[in-house]
Amino acid sequence: MPTTLAQKLYLLCYTVKKEKFQLDNIQGRGQLLRAGAMTQLARDGLLDATGGKVRRLAGSPPEDPFVASVWYDLPDDRPKGWLKFLHNKAHRAETPVRDQLLASGEVAITRERKLGVVPTNRVTVNHPDLVHALQDRVRSIVLEEAPDENLTDELAMAVLAVELELTSVWSKEERRAHKSSLEAQAARFDAFVPGLRKALRDSYLASRAVGGGWSA
Repeated sequence: MPTTLAQKLYLLCYTVKKEKFQLDNIQGRGQLLRAGAMTQLARDGLLDATGGKVRRLAGSPPEDPFVASVWYDLPDDRPKGWLKFLHNKAHRAETPVRDQLLASGEVAITRERKLGVVPTNRVTVNHPDLVHALQDRVRSIVLEEAPDENLTDELAMAVLAVELELTSVWSKEERRAHKSSLEAQAARFDAFVPGLRKALRDSYLASRAVGGGWSA
């Protein structure tokens, strides 16, 4: 099973019914994984988000190498805006997280040729039933309005999935139908990590405008 929030977010993007990562759901995924790492750092008391900006706090580096790399990227003097720390290295985020999942047997990679010419990696999950269960737990945070005063992985994933418009979690119609509940959960997330959600949305929109997205 995945052990970090970033790993769970990677799997969350998988469309179980279509047995693939759809293109629309991997745009902005690098930023999403970094946002997951930052959320985990906030919960572990390794970053300060006071005032909607971010600053690295002193402490022992995280054991997970990807989360640790994000931690080291953060400023350790004065607080700065989130955006550059989500956006600038997003293209380097997917491969290390994917390789962790590959090593643990959660995903598999096959080499294919697009249009019979260009070689590409096709990533599939080995346990789609577990991914489906993960997506159901995330959705239940909103659909059942489950009360929880903590910043759980499920709460973070439910909120961040909206900012990237992940259809593997929420359809457009569902986002509209559950708008008030989703906004309430977003406000809870913002209370824990102010500024991060908005920065993720801004980074995603900037990437989408130029066709950004990495399929590693």
